[in-house]
Amino acid sequence: MMETQQQDTPLPPPHSTTKHDLAKPPPLPKHNQLPPTTPVPGKPLPPSSSGKAPSTDTLTYTNNQPYSQPSYQSTNSNESNTSLSGTTNSNTIYSNGNTNNTNNSRPTLSNSNSPRSSSTPSQSPTDTRASSINLSLMGGDQLLDHSHLKPGNKASLLSYTQSINMYRENAKKTKSPDIQCDFAIFMVEAAKPVEDEVTRWEYLAEAEKLLKQLASRGHAESQYYLGNLYASGLLSKKNKNEFDKAFPFFVQASKHHHPDAAYRTAKCYEDGLGTRKDSSKAVQFYRKAATLNHPGSMYRMGVAEVNGELGISKNARDGVKWLKRAAEAATIEYPQAIHELALLHERGIDNVVFVDLQYAVTLYGQAADLGYAPSAFKLGECYEYGKLECQQDPALSIHYYTIAAQQGHREACFALTAWYLVGSPNVLPQSDADAYIWAKRAAEKELPKAEYAVGYFTEVGIGISKNLDNAMVWYKKAAEHGDKRAIQRLQGKPSEKPGKKKGSQDDCAIM
Repeated sequence: MMETQQQDTPLPPPHSTTKHDLAKPPPLPKHNQLPPTTPVPGKPLPPSSSGKAPSTDTLTYTNNQPYSQPSYQSTNSNESNTSLSGTTNSNTIYSNGNTNNTNNSRPTLSNSNSPRSSSTPSQSPTDTRASSINLSLMGGDQLLDHSHLKPGNKASLLSYTQSINMYRENAKKTKSPDIQCDFAIFMVEAAKPVEDEVTRWEYLAEAEKLLKQLASRGHAESQYYLGNLYASGLLSKKNKNEFDKAFPFFVQASKHHHPDAAYRTAKCYEDGLGTRKDSSKAVQFYRKAATLNHPGSMYRMGVAEVNGELGISKNARDGVKWLKRAAEAATIEYPQAIHELALLHERGIDNVVFVDLQYAVTLYGQAADLGYAPSAFKLGECYEYGKLECQQDPALSIHYYTIAAQQGHREACFALTAWYLVGSPNVLPQSDADAYIWAKRAAEKELPKAEYAVGYFTEVGIGISKNLDNAMVWYKKAAEHGDKRAIQRLQGKPSEKPGKKKGSQDDCAIM
């Protein structure tokens, strides 16, 4: 009897970055148990019915593995945000383009999964061979073609199509709606890297059909996920957000106490997506999701209470309570409550929130650790200019600016431009090329002063070759967005040289 061999490096499922990534449905969920014939990479197969372990000649693994499912995790979706000091803005909450967080924000209908329990799959008969991953030998001929196998750490023992077919057969055998929902989600993810349009839409149509069947049986996660697919436009060949189809599924899933679905139902009512605007219904579903400890809903309720929005009477004390609860439950997807509490501790609320600048900096740090760009940018300013009683620290300033800039925060991108223009000894080397790169990133996000800076850099040749025609293009863009220096330049007046000077932010011409 030969010992069972194990793969050294389990192969992850195929993923790719597509135009739907920023509005894609939630990542694949994880279950404690897989269908009986689906092996777990890195573990040997169970013994055969004879009690003997399979030989090394018959052992293979599929290239899929169980997936982890974080609570309320997103992807990058559009975030249409609300400041405690301002009023709400209604923006499209799903987008297929690249979007960024902006300051003074509220959470959005970003795509996420809520935890769900896994069911124990039924056991398949031991003589079932249709989806078995054992490669039996019949007369010395293997049942499956091994011509695609390649040596090395990245070897694949089953082709992509074979893995999908096996997963499909396993999903058909089980009566567990959770496992069948997992397979539908897998098919959606599998469709994304497929270049052939026909095959891709076949995968999506199969997933949609299965999710509809599960949704009609009252499976909350399928209802929620199908709503996400429609809202993101992933099931539309015209790449259109289909909120009219998504909204009913969100409502159905919310009836099963699905927190994310209740939150999305509230967002639809608030912004009139797939239904008419109804503030009272929005508050109803926000409260329902908040009682289920949904951080985004608790944050929205807090903002509404503090500002007196959504038809709610202004009540700062209750609003702060909601914000504190949301901050305690904050996740990478919903860190906004921590940022808003920091803003409150900067200015204070009489008899409700006391001013504590050091605590505000601590809260900004917590939100920045969760990757919240506005908080990271705020700390970048604090450590650059010594705000909020912070000691000036170029290294920390550049660190936090970089966190925000990497997420596309345009002000942070432009702040790095200023740092690269002058550099910082033992921290950041001076680089005109990098200064131009970050200025252009900010300009591409329509920041007027960045557009002017790119025009000036292009005109005089800082970090890029001189090109007056291209410079004028950027000057025109900056002028259209109200930059006075660009308007003067187009009128024939000499360009004002951007540059970073020592002192306060007001003294910095480029800022």
